[in-house]
Amino acid sequence: MHRLEGKVAVVTGANSGIGLAAARRFAREGARLFITGRRRLELDAAVGEVGGKTTGVRGDVSNMADLDRLYDVVRREAGGIDVLLANAGGEFMALQEITEEHYERTFATNVKGTLFTVRKALPLLRDGASVILTGSTAATTGIPSFSVYSASKAAIRAFARGWILDLAPRRIRVNVLVPGATLTPGWHGLAASEEQDQEMQRMTRAITPLGRLGEPDEIANAALFLASDESSFMNGSELFVDGGSAQI
Repeated sequence: MHRLEGKVAVVTGANSGIGLAAARRFAREGARLFITGRRRLELDAAVGEVGGKTTGVRGDVSNMADLDRLYDVVRREAGGIDVLLANAGGEFMALQEITEEHYERTFATNVKGTLFTVRKALPLLRDGASVILTGSTAATTGIPSFSVYSASKAAIRAFARGWILDLAPRRIRVNVLVPGATLTPGWHGLAASEEQDQEMQRMTRAITPLGRLGEPDEIANAALFLASDESSFMNGSELFVDGGSAQI
């Protein structure tokens, strides 16, 4: 326990799902936390659930003013960042239905949002800090109706490869956390009905060697490993937490 004692962590997209689970895990390990989310009521509830030394800053990672406000709060209250988890999700749409709005919204959140979440954190990131980017198995496997989301997550992988070189003089590590299908509100929200949700789960279990979907806390455990000194020689890596689904 207390693997993050004395460290300052920032987790974006922490209203629910993987981001919230990671924030809870980091808090239990002693981190001073700053979490973000777009919806005030959910963010306030998340702050209460995470507990410990946690501050919530409402904002959208694709909005530069919101990111500036987040880091102003971190600067005033903590002075620096030891762990940054840039976490964002998405939605699905079949090729024949893709709209310009869908493309722009997905890339604004996953690509632009991740890029500037890290870029604007640089003055606060301490030498030797850990940066964790949330990727997806969709970046390496074909999934119907996920092409735009998959492309956005492939960009995350490319970011990590380039950034470890940019940040090498400061010994800042950048790794990609790669969840498989995980039982989160975002996952359930992909389905238009309860029946479709159950069918999606059935199909996913069938192609996953462990025969089930992941739990948010299982992904959070892997995030903690990347955040902690236990992963001190991991850099530019992808850590798959997918039950084996992307490995076959």
